[in-house]
Amino acid sequence: MIPVSSRSAVEPFHAMDILAEANRRKKDGRPVISMSLGQPAHPAPKAALAAASEALKHGRIGYTDALGLLELREAIAGHYRVQHGIDVDPARIAVTTGSSAAFNLAFLSLFDAGDAVAIARPGYPAYRNILKALGLKVVEVPVTAETGFTLTPASLERAETIAGCKLKGVLLASPANPTGTVTGREALKRLATYCKSRSIAFISDEIYHGLTFVGEETSALEITDQAVVINSFSKYYCMTGWRVGWMVLPESLVRPVECLAQSLYISAPELSQIAAAAAFGAAEELDVYKESYHTNRDFLMERLPQIGLPLASPMDGAFYAYVDVSRFTNDSMDFAKRMLTEIDVAATPGMDFDPTEGHRALRISYAGSVSDIAEAVGRMAGWLKEKR
Repeated sequence: MIPVSSRSAVEPFHAMDILAEANRRKKDGRPVISMSLGQPAHPAPKAALAAASEALKHGRIGYTDALGLLELREAIAGHYRVQHGIDVDPARIAVTTGSSAAFNLAFLSLFDAGDAVAIARPGYPAYRNILKALGLKVVEVPVTAETGFTLTPASLERAETIAGCKLKGVLLASPANPTGTVTGREALKRLATYCKSRSIAFISDEIYHGLTFVGEETSALEITDQAVVINSFSKYYCMTGWRVGWMVLPESLVRPVECLAQSLYISAPELSQIAAAAAFGAAEELDVYKESYHTNRDFLMERLPQIGLPLASPMDGAFYAYVDVSRFTNDSMDFAKRMLTEIDVAATPGMDFDPTEGHRALRISYAGSVSDIAEAVGRMAGWLKEKR
């Protein structure tokens, strides 16, 4: 038997397992409604599709510079100027193969094996798994109502003491997955200041920017030019399968990231980059999509508690409801599997996001159509009534 490396021994992303089973059931003709993945139901913007179509007609699609097409990097810089009122040098921007590649590049360029990096719990499971696979120490910091469902200097100090190690990095997402937390400007500033004072690298995951419903949507770049900011075209721009994202880097990290990207990825797909540049002109279309998420959000905020699923965190941004299922189960994975098998509704067990408390939670994505969300909740209401 071929030996398997210890670094590959990471937990599965259960959302993907649920999705695979949901797809099998769909293929068998089942009326499955999937609320498991954070994937918008809407297509990529018309302008992006048109730009990609034109590129396919007129040229060979090939490699680009490892840091990405200059046209796209300039468009990203323009986005920060318009949305946040800040000037970002396109030379500090790296286009990546989705935000997933950006996290790999950030962790590799900032940390050495054994370094400790703090993330929120509950939080996106790929953070934990990528860090572990790279030989880094993961310090999971509980975020609760007491901390405003976000990381704070006090919570980081406590976690550092408990872990018995000095933090080398902090990763914060706002809006956050799965909690929906939006970290306001002052809280973000306190966190960035804390990291700077202790020479801790600060990574700001902003891939759900554009999808804030309550609170301030602040980029870490408005506060400091030393943060590593990661964003993506997957969520607000509805381009998940195009696999294109970006990083804004401190000047000292640009060349190290470029060298890593050259060997690990060569470049993000050129076709996706061409489409992404055009997507910045589609705000009117994209805001219509956002309004459908807002409609779903308001509906779920009211209906989920009514059917016995109280909210476990705010729904201020992104497109997730994180709910408490302890009234019905102490095993969220089994609960999610039974819900899919019995009523053809797919959602993600909380164990993905919180290995400690997630057995009592479920994440419901409301990135789908308004009609699908209403139908899914109707099925859930009848199913849960039988469970009481």
